[in-house]
Amino acid sequence: MSQQTGQLRLDFAGGAVGYRFRQGQGRGHPLVRAAGFKKDRIPGIVDATAGLGRDSFLLASVGAKVVMLERSAEVHALLADALARASAESPELADVVARMTLIHGDARERLPELRPDVVIIDPMHPPRRNTALVKQEMRLLSSIVGADEDADELMRVALASARERVVLKWPLRAPPLLESPKPSHQFTGKTVRYEVFLTATRTSE
Repeated sequence: MSQQTGQLRLDFAGGAVGYRFRQGQGRGHPLVRAAGFKKDRIPGIVDATAGLGRDSFLLASVGAKVVMLERSAEVHALLADALARASAESPELADVVARMTLIHGDARERLPELRPDVVIIDPMHPPRRNTALVKQEMRLLSSIVGADEDADELMRVALASARERVVLKWPLRAPPLLESPKPSHQFTGKTVRYEVFLTATRTSE
């Protein structure tokens, strides 16, 4: 993603996202591990908070079919533009984009009908003191979508809808989003943690 004249422009072909794709570094990423990829099976995934689209692209780049839900019309348009440009960039990127389905809608309403294997949730995070460029870009996104004051409600809908697990992307040192249930385990990155909530034992199917 590039930042130009104070506006967001998403980019899956260049920058860190494109570099990681070209280097084939996605499979070992903690998000991929948290999503429950196995050698003989790749889960179907819904990214309930598509946002910048990076997580969806990462998961699609390692073989998953990903439904991206974005309720902001402005961010949805930015994502659609970025996906179209990436698809036209190269056949390799086109293959990844072909596994990504972008939907404009509220995940709380769409998840019960989609019933995916895995739901990824990355709500707007509490502000940090870090003033790195990524945080500046995230502030631009926040200025468009606002605070996710219903993130706890979305989590509970996701827990009732996911066939296998829900993965919550949350700041490494932030307090839990939900007091209960507790995650079964988690994977950590440099600044975030991926909390895994297994749901298979709670479903009737």
